Amino acid sequence: MVRKLHFLQACTIAPANKGLDLPDIKHLITIDAPAEYVLKLVTSGAGFAQWWAADVTDDVASGEVELAFFNRATTYRFRPLRTSPPPRTEWHCVSGKEWDGTRLLFDIEQKEEHSVLRFTHAGWRVETDYFLSCNTTWGVLMFRLKAAGEGKKPGPLFTHAGLQT
Repeated sequence: MVRKLHFLQACTIAPANKGLDLPDIKHLITIDAPAEYVLKLVTSGAGFAQWWAADVTDDVASGEVELAFFNRATTYRFRPLRTSPPPRTEWHCVSGKEWDGTRLLFDIEQKEEHSVLRFTHAGWRVETDYFLSCNTTWGVLMFRLKAAGEGKKPGPLFTHAGLQT
């Protein structure tokens, strides 16, 4: 118990931009598809709609994408930071109580006839129960992304009203 309190104290003392080692969510998954195809699934609202959320709005002028959940009770807006080789896409979240200021990084590496996706949801200010819940959800989302990449058409995990079963 003492260690946990000490860890939480350490995470809340300094702001996120002061170099404090903050918690990140990380996942790695192999996808039987070319890196270029997987990249299309993580660089646009249309790509996200195939595996993440059904309620997606693309702002063509700014490149921002908004995903909405639970009949728009929760929305997250993402600003693209970069897409660069080797295929790496980075999004900056500009909304949401705990997501604001976090970043989504999708690093995709071609390995023979499949791709290796290294995903990071970085920059969390503190490890909370919501952070832990998001870690679990990202694990499920990685398998949906894999299925979409492999042409299985899983559809988004989040429908307009709730979770797809």
